[in-house]
Amino acid sequence: MLFKRKPAPLLTYLSQKTEFEGILHAEGMLRVDGIVHGTIEVDGDLEISATGLVEGPDVKATNIVVHGVLKARVSAAGKLTLSRSARLEGDVVAGSLEMEAGAYYAGYIETRDAKTLPPSRNLPELYGSNEL
Repeated sequence: MLFKRKPAPLLTYLSQKTEFEGILHAEGMLRVDGIVHGTIEVDGDLEISATGLVEGPDVKATNIVVHGVLKARVSAAGKLTLSRSARLEGDVVAGSLEMEAGAYYAGYIETRDAKTLPPSRNLPELYGSNEL
């Protein structure tokens, strides 16, 4: 019987002394310890470390974890996580959001994980809500 190994997940790593400018496409996981000026599109997950800085028009990934600085329009199909050292400036659309105390955020957030919300018929009515 033959056993097939799963291919190792792809990892793209930009070290602390790396600076990139332009459009960055990656598959698998992208970890940024350095500086990126431009658009990032990841078919997978993105992590920006405490030493990382990403500044650009758009950042898109499945899940995004921010420990450093991110200044962009952000789209996370899954979860956006901001650690206590994170600084995020820009509008966000994410499936869900996790934000630790101490994280800095300025912008607009829209979460799109509607399946976790209770149906509106199960919500209690507020006193006087029928009166205008």
